[in-house]
Amino acid sequence: MESWNETVTESITNRLKQFQQRSNESPTVWVTELIEYFNSVGVELPSSELVELLVSQMCSENVKDHPSTWKFLHHALSSKLIFPLQLLSLLAYKVFRNRFSHPHAYALFLPLLDQHAFNFQPIASVSCSNKIIKSVDSVLHFSETFKIHDLELGHVFVLFYFNIIIALIDSTLNDWGLQVNFNERSCLVPTGDQHMEIDHNMTHNFKKGDYREQIRKRNAITALEVLERLSENKKATILLQSVLLNMPENFNCLLQRLQFLESLDLASSELKVVNQVLRKVSAKIRGVSHFDYSLNKHQVVGISVDVGPCKTLLKCNYRSCWIPLDIYMENAMDSRQIPIKSAIEVLTEGIKTLQIFNQASWHETFLALWLSALRLVQRERDPPEGPIPHLEARLCMLLSIVPLVIVNVLRDDTEHNLSTAPVSVGSEYKHEMKSDLSMKLGLISSVQVLGHFSGLLCPPALVVDAANQAARKASSFIYNSMKEKGEPFTSINANANSNAGGNLRHLIVEACIARNLMDTSVYFWPGYVSTSVMSLSDSTPLGKSPWLTFMEGTPLNNSLINALAATPASSIAEIEKLYYIALSGSEVERPTAAKILCGASLSRGWYIQEHVVHYVVKLLACPVPHSNSGTRGLFVDNMSMISAVLRGASSVDTLHILSLHGVVPTVAASLLPLCEAFGSISPTPISTGDESSTSVYMAFSLAFLFLIRLWKFCRPPLDQCITEGGIAVGGLEYLLSLHNNCVMSSQDKQKSNQNLFDSASFKPVYIDSFPKLRALYCQYKSCVASTLSGISTGNSIHQTASVILSMIYQKMSKGGISSSNSSSPNSSNACSALINSGEDALQRPVLPAWEVLEALPFVLEAILTACVHGRLSSRDLTTGLRDLVDFLPASIAAIIDYFSSEVTRGVWKQVPMNGTDWPSPAAVLQSVESEIKAILTHVGVEVPNCSSGGSPVTLPLPMAALVSLSITFKLDKSLEYIHAITGAALENCASGCPWPSMPVIGSLWAQKVRRWHNFIVVSGSRSVFRHNNESVAQLVRSCFTSFLGVLSGSNSKLTAECSVNGLLGSSITAPGAFPFVAPGFLYLRSCRDIHNVQYLNDVIVGLVTEYSNELAGIRASSGSSRLKSNESSLFLAAQSAKEMATLGASLLCSAGGIQLVQELYKETIPTWLLSSRDVKRKNDNVMSYILEGYAIAYLLTFSGSILWGVGTKLPSPKLSRRNHTIGVHLDFLAEVMERKISLSCNPITWKTYVCCLVGLMVSFAPAWLQEMKVDSLRKLAHGLSRWNEHELALSLLQRGGTAAMGALAELINVIEFEHKKPCS
Repeated sequence: MESWNETVTESITNRLKQFQQRSNESPTVWVTELIEYFNSVGVELPSSELVELLVSQMCSENVKDHPSTWKFLHHALSSKLIFPLQLLSLLAYKVFRNRFSHPHAYALFLPLLDQHAFNFQPIASVSCSNKIIKSVDSVLHFSETFKIHDLELGHVFVLFYFNIIIALIDSTLNDWGLQVNFNERSCLVPTGDQHMEIDHNMTHNFKKGDYREQIRKRNAITALEVLERLSENKKATILLQSVLLNMPENFNCLLQRLQFLESLDLASSELKVVNQVLRKVSAKIRGVSHFDYSLNKHQVVGISVDVGPCKTLLKCNYRSCWIPLDIYMENAMDSRQIPIKSAIEVLTEGIKTLQIFNQASWHETFLALWLSALRLVQRERDPPEGPIPHLEARLCMLLSIVPLVIVNVLRDDTEHNLSTAPVSVGSEYKHEMKSDLSMKLGLISSVQVLGHFSGLLCPPALVVDAANQAARKASSFIYNSMKEKGEPFTSINANANSNAGGNLRHLIVEACIARNLMDTSVYFWPGYVSTSVMSLSDSTPLGKSPWLTFMEGTPLNNSLINALAATPASSIAEIEKLYYIALSGSEVERPTAAKILCGASLSRGWYIQEHVVHYVVKLLACPVPHSNSGTRGLFVDNMSMISAVLRGASSVDTLHILSLHGVVPTVAASLLPLCEAFGSISPTPISTGDESSTSVYMAFSLAFLFLIRLWKFCRPPLDQCITEGGIAVGGLEYLLSLHNNCVMSSQDKQKSNQNLFDSASFKPVYIDSFPKLRALYCQYKSCVASTLSGISTGNSIHQTASVILSMIYQKMSKGGISSSNSSSPNSSNACSALINSGEDALQRPVLPAWEVLEALPFVLEAILTACVHGRLSSRDLTTGLRDLVDFLPASIAAIIDYFSSEVTRGVWKQVPMNGTDWPSPAAVLQSVESEIKAILTHVGVEVPNCSSGGSPVTLPLPMAALVSLSITFKLDKSLEYIHAITGAALENCASGCPWPSMPVIGSLWAQKVRRWHNFIVVSGSRSVFRHNNESVAQLVRSCFTSFLGVLSGSNSKLTAECSVNGLLGSSITAPGAFPFVAPGFLYLRSCRDIHNVQYLNDVIVGLVTEYSNELAGIRASSGSSRLKSNESSLFLAAQSAKEMATLGASLLCSAGGIQLVQELYKETIPTWLLSSRDVKRKNDNVMSYILEGYAIAYLLTFSGSILWGVGTKLPSPKLSRRNHTIGVHLDFLAEVMERKISLSCNPITWKTYVCCLVGLMVSFAPAWLQEMKVDSLRKLAHGLSRWNEHELALSLLQRGGTAAMGALAELINVIEFEHKKPCS
């Protein structure tokens, strides 16, 4: 095809002149002649050059517009000679600017616009399309103004329509003489229109016979009429919705104009009709901002599926909507899974997501949050005693974490309203504040309603005094208030039926008041204070608080110290004073203040707990120097204070409280310099053996063992395979990356707001800055990966190992060590050399801790080898290991590391646990095994035969050594920092042994600590799920049964209480002969240890499918055979399908997190759709396939929502991962839609799945779609349109971001064309 050239231009110009002279001819003849001419010279149609030529000759001072030209344009637009959008765009730019001097042209343009504004037909020629886009963009600058890099013809259509709406409003206002400065002007109407004379009286004094002025006046009214018709079109709603969703700031500028128009008082009799037009236009455009696509009563395969809000559920199933909250909170209490991410952040995002998915009010959302936290506390009523977080961590969740979550939600909502509030001219528009007010009222009403849940409000014994004190505080306030007003105290509506004092609601109210979520007016709620408390209101006040004594300046004596440590502080000022004493007090005061700070104020100071946590972390991060001896001297000067902090923070409950507040990464980063410094200092000969004082070894051990607990040091190597951003999740590098990201984020916020909470003391930390720690960390990872290599005699590590061996043999007879050659696995001549070097046994080495730890793997290999060959007895081996731990407590880390690695390799021989060589579990083993079996049977798991029978009980040598060492430790609070990692190491180490190993280890400990029996038995029951897939499947099935009930006939005991309590239990262990636990509780304590965790995806998807099938059978049999006549039955079935999908998603995310969810999107669901399920279905009907597709779609969407949320405020790596994962799945769906991939599932299941998945994303997670590939969205939308799912297809593209606007415009045209096709 030839391009347009000067010859063509000249020829066309002459022809146009001739046409004007032939005005008596029909313009159709002219159009036909031009088309024939263009075909003859090879010019592609529609011709963008012709449009530019025509527009250049219009509204010109030198060329008078000929009426025949406008007639020609009308006919040309109806043919393919010119493209309507290009002509209207270029003509509008010129006509609007010249409407004063050429009112007749404006009058002729408006009907043209009215008729052809929505005339948008696709262009086959890519070159023609590109020319048109370039031509329009060169004049209107859409790509620059709206930041669209790849401008498509559809973009031009949407943006032109939006700008023409604004231009019609602006030009009309100007024509009326109103000069209003809006935030953004239309590209078609210039700012400060110089052509119009301002007349603030809204009238014009037209001269008699001034025809041009009359046209201008009529044009203003005609423009409004055109505006009315353009806004009434169905396409208009779709286009404006797209602008609203993807360009809210621009849409707000349109609302700004509407607001101004509505404020006008057009009283002139000539403009009465204008008032009606303005009201219609305003109502139409404002109606766009109130639309909301939803799956409610959405037609899927011809059947109505209503997935309405959770409040429409039956009351007995109300809690099922919120089960993710209960599951997350209980999962967060697992002591072996120290949460790295802040529970505040997780729950903040979680309740936002649930509020959207459940379509719930904020009252319902906050009530569900409180109830879940209350159930969490009540579940601790009669827990098995053991080294696990207890009531303090659970109360932290209820009284500190949940209020802080609500603070975050209110803050985020306020910030969102400020950033997205519509632009307003006047001050009367205050609707942006309604959301915040509604949320606050929802919070207050939710706490008030808690009074109806008396069973959950009964305070545990630990907090009875605190609850009574809170109730008495409210009563005193009421009494004093009534006394001031002179009103009788008896007029208050007290709860006469309650004999108790305070309850957990009183503590909740105080926690909310402390964070400004409520005020003291809530004390006057009817029944808030019981009569028994009110009777004490004027009695003698309680004794003086020790904190008041402390603030008055009383020195810290023993009695005051004990009182302060046992009593939570009540104000931040008290904590601040204590903090500065810990930093700059005397040598005696500093550790004492640190001890008090880590006492009751940290564990039970719920109203200011986040501040206590902050100051505790600051003490670890930035101690003030007391000397000029450098960093090492700085740490030595503060060693006693730091050790006191580490001792206080090392308890199981306290560490869990720190983790719930999300400071684990910061604590880990603070411990690195402490470990590096203390581990590099050589202790004095006296301090190495002094266990009562704070020695360098003890300070190092406290810091180092605390650090390795945080990085999940004793977890099996398999767990290190889960990565995020290329870093192993839970590893030390991962913790440091989280800390550094947090520091950088805080620094950015502080730059913009200098009043933010102090974060200057926290700096980025990198492991390369600590060479000693880095070397040991690398050694740890290499020890996990491979066996030790021999070391040559004379090596510095060999010399250190020799000195350590000399120390640990000091209690053994020298004659018991022979010189026979070793033949054990991994032995070397170096090992024998180390054994035979045990001279000078009475000397303890004076070496830096790092050197000791570096040599320990070789020492341990040597003594294990000696034990194998009889040169060292098992008793002496255990004694030597214990002596080593007494010498350097941090040695337990090296022992665990080495022994765990050796057990995993499986190269050491089994040793008999017979009570002679090694401790025997025989006394309680049979009882422990039977109780484990009973627990598993209770939750529906068929147990493999774990009984040792008559065969001797054996364990691998390293395992036997480790468990023998562990039972030598005293159960002392001061040794909790050692017990914490030893217990977890034993359980994880047992995973590398045959199945009966865990009962053996548990029996040994049950003999030592009888009061831990129930805890040990429950822990032992978890080990069966590590390797046994069938047991995992049975446990997950029991979780579904206990929560949802059994659909088909069954006598399972798990169906007795189908609810949250059925799933997780109303208490941790049920009363009875055996410590029975609920299936959900056992699952949460086991799921993270399942080796083949990917298997869970298949299990959960299979169960959701199976339940959907059974559910369909029940609903179909209970109703009519014609489903359309039984929509209520399908509604209830859809709600049940939602419940099971919600449970499945929650269980799945608890087990594998991002790893499982990614696989669900990329592998599991695509495979499920591709494979044909030959399993015999109980109910092969349409409803079955519909529910199956809907449930799986909900499972997938909700799983992603739990993990990533539904908003846009995500860290960059997390956002990138979400976009990639969802994008892969949508690409797969798009390929199927294009028939490039064939499926084997039922077509009804496929159609339901796609429609529901897209509908759920559109309704609940539109932010997901903004980052997806436009091509994939286009394919999906066209596929949905072929199914006549036009509304869903359009909604999908509307939420695809500005990049999808072009595809949206194309689809509108396709749908319109389909509707115009004649019925065959």
